[in-house]
Amino acid sequence: MTETTYCYAHPTRETSLRCKNCDRYICTSCAVGTPTGYMCKDCVNQRKKKFDTALWYDYLIGFGITFILSLIASILVGIVASFIGFFIFFLAAIIGRGAGVFISNITLRALNKRRSKALFYACATGVVLGAIPIAIVMFFFGNWFVAIAIIIYAVIVTPTVYTRISGIQL
Repeated sequence: MTETTYCYAHPTRETSLRCKNCDRYICTSCAVGTPTGYMCKDCVNQRKKKFDTALWYDYLIGFGITFILSLIASILVGIVASFIGFFIFFLAAIIGRGAGVFISNITLRALNKRRSKALFYACATGVVLGAIPIAIVMFFFGNWFVAIAIIIYAVIVTPTVYTRISGIQL
């Protein structure tokens, strides 16, 4: 004869499912699927806290560094674009990739490799907002070619910075 077991959070729900971490009984609404089995919400939240190590000022540092460096890089793309012509589109993509690696390395060093999903978004936002003012200025002065090159730069550099800061290996 088997014993009837109930969810630890919902004592009226019968279950035989257990959390793989703490071994408590959990119902299907409390279970969180992971690649290696089901966990209760408490254990999942404890694991998330281990990976979110960013401090409050890291968001300001990450945004500020990526904004300033992206602003400088987009100015350089604009200067180079005004001299080269059509081939700037290819060069903007190359500069975007190199600038993305440089910006992410500087940012990671300044953040002391602390991490948080919101921090990754703050850094990516800093990159985009650093490139936009220069593209807008070039657009209003009639340098559409240069503005397009800066937009290409921003499209390449933003995911590069995001993936490298977040630690995603492609």
